[in-house]
Amino acid sequence: MSLYICKMSIIIKNLSKTYNQQIALDSISLNIKKGEIVGLLGPNGAGKSTLMKIITCYVESTSGEVIINNKNIHEDHKKIKSEIGYLSENNPLYTYMYVKEYLEFSAKMHNVSNIKKKIDEVILKTHITNEKHKKIKQLSKGYKQRVGLAAALIHDPKILILDEPTTGLDPNQLEDIRKLIKEIGINKTVLFSTHILNEVEKICDRVIVINKGNIIEDKPIKYFLTNNITLENHFQKITT
Repeated sequence: MSLYICKMSIIIKNLSKTYNQQIALDSISLNIKKGEIVGLLGPNGAGKSTLMKIITCYVESTSGEVIINNKNIHEDHKKIKSEIGYLSENNPLYTYMYVKEYLEFSAKMHNVSNIKKKIDEVILKTHITNEKHKKIKQLSKGYKQRVGLAAALIHDPKILILDEPTTGLDPNQLEDIRKLIKEIGINKTVLFSTHILNEVEKICDRVIVINKGNIIEDKPIKYFLTNNITLENHFQKITT
């Protein structure tokens, strides 16, 4: 196995997904290094969520290859799922549960050992200590997102996939979740989608833009900062 492959968390080659006659992804290829925080941008229906669902093994591709931590997604489904933490756009929490109860449930789903210790660790990491004895339905949207992140982290995954993690948050909640993603990204590979371009500039090492199922931009954030390019204006220009 080459050193290049070993340094990559995610390798995607000629990946396509078709729903009936509609093309969601059109033979895209990309690589994400270990430890990178990558922002995935694109208008609604561009293919962002489809890509994330394929990477996390929730949806099968029509064609192409996906390699996660040197494992082929078609050959090592269960192992790959154990190495990925996933927060979907709708954050499907069981709101009638208490926070700690839900995290215990999530830990058992992932066959986590030493559950109490892991719960204490993710509660501390996601800064929900003061809310841990509440029912999830009692929490604000920002804290519900934190609980979703805690559940995604409970099995200590190597890769974190976040689909629109800051949708619907107020400015203070936005800033808190941004800081949290940045902290998590110190030790993990993070891929997250967003509509908030300012978020990408503040958090990411790199930005990938998808439109109509194709990758139309893949550049490090430094490129935009060095060349004094406003990401918002550039994004509108290349997606219209």
